[in-house]
Amino acid sequence: MEQAPGRFYRSGEMSAREAYMDSCRGARTAMIVGAGVAGLTVAIALARKGWRVDVAEINPQGATAGWGLCLTGPSLRALDALGLAEACLAGGYGMNVITHVDVNGRIADEVRLPRLLGAHRPAMVGIARPGLHRILSEEAGRSGAVVRNGLTVAAVDEEGDLARVRLSDGTVRTATLVVGADGIRSSVRSLVGLQTALDYHGQMAWRALVPRPAWVTGIHQFAGEVNTAGIIPISDHRAYVFLTENGVEPDALPDAELAPRLRQLLEVFPGRVAEIRPLVSGSESVVRRPVRTALLAGAWSRGNRVVIGDAAHAPAPQMASGAALAIEDGLVLAEELERHEQVRAGLEAFTARRAKRCRTLVETSVTIVGLEQARRHHEAYPLTDACHRQMAEPA
Repeated sequence: MEQAPGRFYRSGEMSAREAYMDSCRGARTAMIVGAGVAGLTVAIALARKGWRVDVAEINPQGATAGWGLCLTGPSLRALDALGLAEACLAGGYGMNVITHVDVNGRIADEVRLPRLLGAHRPAMVGIARPGLHRILSEEAGRSGAVVRNGLTVAAVDEEGDLARVRLSDGTVRTATLVVGADGIRSSVRSLVGLQTALDYHGQMAWRALVPRPAWVTGIHQFAGEVNTAGIIPISDHRAYVFLTENGVEPDALPDAELAPRLRQLLEVFPGRVAEIRPLVSGSESVVRRPVRTALLAGAWSRGNRVVIGDAAHAPAPQMASGAALAIEDGLVLAEELERHEQVRAGLEAFTARRAKRCRTLVETSVTIVGLEQARRHHEAYPLTDACHRQMAEPA
């Protein structure tokens, strides 16, 4: 009985020769590691172009990290190309303005974001992570991609023009393409010999899911004497409070201490933060994570193995554009592989097309971190505006 190319087999069940013959018959197979924003986007884009796609995800089905994120204009533009922008607009909260408030509680600046989907649709959408994950997962399934949960990669080797992937359950995958979309601490990146530092920037990022106050119709960011806080709507009824805590080590706190500590950190802010603080008291969903960045300075690929999303370029959250880069990566990677007959040439073209744009975003986010820590918020506002306008340029 002939086995379908591009699926999972126990070690030794499918030889490299058999996979090579399938490749010669025109089968294009992709093994994607990570079912986050980047992994699911590239799974959709490749499957629609005729690739046989499998995705290995270490977390259980439906598990997502964090409460909400922003889909900026470039995110929506890329999702629109996949026919998914409307679902995200319907599932989230549309916004057009970032309002910056100074240390005295007065409005200091407004960033009006480019409306890349036209004047009658929002410039940006706040959305719950589980909601976005559901939209992408369902579309990946409709497109023919297969997601297998509870698996991670254990080894990746080249066999001529193919790659051989051994997963944590002992299954072996032979494919024409391997994509590491497994986050800032990417296993694929390490296994294929791509090295980059993970830089900690002296900030811990707090998030708390709260009811949306009626006045929160866009992003509000509040400068403090030490820290920076804010709130972002993700639906008609929900928002998330954020706070960047400066000058601390990346330690862990017991879950029971998170909400009380966040309320304490918010006490020093004037103005409308006083209306937000009580909402945190009722939140059962508070997280605290270190602000780390990563950026591959050289190649993003080795042979037919490539890393995308945070595995290649993880920005600080200050530009709210990590998801934008990840979604664009998935779309652009599929485009370049379609344009090039050889996978390796397509991967090199992908990196060449993406490297400068992603580096600019990461470096800008790090600069804004420094300005916040130096209490030079007024210098960060025009930088944020300029970077959003630069990101509005075609990917």
